[in-house]
Amino acid sequence: MNKNIKLAVAGAVLALSASAAHAGIVIPAGEWTLDINGNVNTFASVTHVRNGTTAGDGALASAPFATGENRDKQLAIDSGLLPSWLGFTGKTRQNDLDVEFTISLQPSSSDNGVHGDGASGTAATKNTVLNRQTYVSFGDKSWGSIKLGKDLGIFAADAILNDMTLLGVGNNAGTSGKTTNTSNGGIGTGYIYAAWKGQIAYTTPNFNGFQATVALTNPDQGFNVSGTNQDRFGLEAKASYAFAANDVTGKVWVSGASYDVSTAPTTSYTASAGDIGATVNAQGFGLTGYYYTGKGAGTTVFGSNGYSSTLGRRDSDGGYVQLTYVLPTKTKIGIAYGESNLDKAAASDTAIVKTNERYTVGAYHPLTKHLNIVAEYNNLRSEGYTSNKAEQDTYSAGAILFF
Repeated sequence: MNKNIKLAVAGAVLALSASAAHAGIVIPAGEWTLDINGNVNTFASVTHVRNGTTAGDGALASAPFATGENRDKQLAIDSGLLPSWLGFTGKTRQNDLDVEFTISLQPSSSDNGVHGDGASGTAATKNTVLNRQTYVSFGDKSWGSIKLGKDLGIFAADAILNDMTLLGVGNNAGTSGKTTNTSNGGIGTGYIYAAWKGQIAYTTPNFNGFQATVALTNPDQGFNVSGTNQDRFGLEAKASYAFAANDVTGKVWVSGASYDVSTAPTTSYTASAGDIGATVNAQGFGLTGYYYTGKGAGTTVFGSNGYSSTLGRRDSDGGYVQLTYVLPTKTKIGIAYGESNLDKAAASDTAIVKTNERYTVGAYHPLTKHLNIVAEYNNLRSEGYTSNKAEQDTYSAGAILFF
């Protein structure tokens, strides 16, 4: 199983250790070892709007439908935070180098177009097959590795990989019909989305649990709008320390990102962010804490609403805390709270969201070492700088199969 699928399972701290460790379908092929891996997941979800006034730009909870008898309700049968996934990984050892390639595709479970084939309407984007990974890497345990291509971003990656909703739905934002391939999970309510980025990254060897990564990334990541240019590559980096002592295991990490943005000949700024997080597991309990802060980094997606063309750069911060416990039945239960805050650039900057926050309660049960059934409740709230507020409850249940 390729690295990020492994991290998705292990980092979420939800599946049994057997589920986290198993490889995909491994095929020896001459000098290569091929690994076909991925997941299939589908969830039924019902979202109710309890307070329906749009809270401003960047708000995740939204107003009800404009018309209709059930305008305060959204129903869906679709993928969760993880899209369904089909990955192809090849590994070999040549000339004292470990060489690997990965290419992956991510289809959705459904869309609400008239044919169900993404043929028309805004729901068509839900049926788009994504390509989140296309990279080659090479290296050796003595000096580290170099990766070139598209993969999960460095900044905030550990925040999403340790989010328990990674195996479920979490925040299914909006009532106008989910038009993206996945739900939001905890994205935008405790952390900024790491996203999938073109990058050239160097990762150090593992020094007794300590490891670091530094990367050049696509310069227009998150800012690829008309009239926007950058004069350097993006910079992202991370350092982490993993530890184990008796029955206690865990990890501590810090990461950061910096992008230069120019929106006009005389208008430019730096969008930057940093974070710190930790996760500890002992005797069935798992505890994760995370915090981030940014300048011009915005909220939910890096750079989104981070700058006003008339008022300047906005600060932001947020974080989440999560507690899980494995019952004697091997069912993992968890509760999490997260929030993301966006500051005004000036006193008159009141058309934006102030806070997106969520509470999540979930249960995750392994029917087999590969198959988990999931049930979650998620409360999502958005508050603006005026009196505008919105609130939604999402109930979801389904299954996720890893192979």
